[in-house]
Amino acid sequence: MDNASPTQWVFGYGSLIWNPGFPFVSSQGGLLGGAHRALSIYSFHHRGTPEQPGLVFGLARGGSCRGMVFEVAQADWAGVRTYLHEREQVTSVYRDVFRPVRLEDGRVVQALAFVVDERHAQYAGRLPLERQLEMVRRSSGISGRNIDYVLNTARHLAELGIKDRQVMALAELLAREDAPEQS
Repeated sequence: MDNASPTQWVFGYGSLIWNPGFPFVSSQGGLLGGAHRALSIYSFHHRGTPEQPGLVFGLARGGSCRGMVFEVAQADWAGVRTYLHEREQVTSVYRDVFRPVRLEDGRVVQALAFVVDERHAQYAGRLPLERQLEMVRRSSGISGRNIDYVLNTARHLAELGIKDRQVMALAELLAREDAPEQS
């Protein structure tokens, strides 16, 4: 990575879209090739526990993923990297890598992305929808309910015009169940 660059870039595809938690100069949509968003990681910390794991999104091999790309000032970069390492690498289930991302404005930038380490014990792989529903419904961790994480991600993807059929199908089923009772 060129340390003389005036800015660095971070690719968000899950909770980073709606809760980046770090200072950034600008943000815009972007497309990362070679990986897709998948609810494929057992969460023992943020959205579950070792006794009752939740599920969180990871970038899994194949396809492509639309998300948000955050431009970070070089002066903030060291702090942002430390923050993201502490947030995303609690159990080292991700590999932090730099990948080319095509921005909405047409530029291609090298962005920091967190891709799932498929050899890690927390890699859930491709779970059937019924199993995903069961796990997301019942789990909660230090960052809150798993169902809120999935619904927030789906809502923000929809607001950004990002169509992710699997996320939306899961969120639709969860939203029906999580709706308050009408009397």
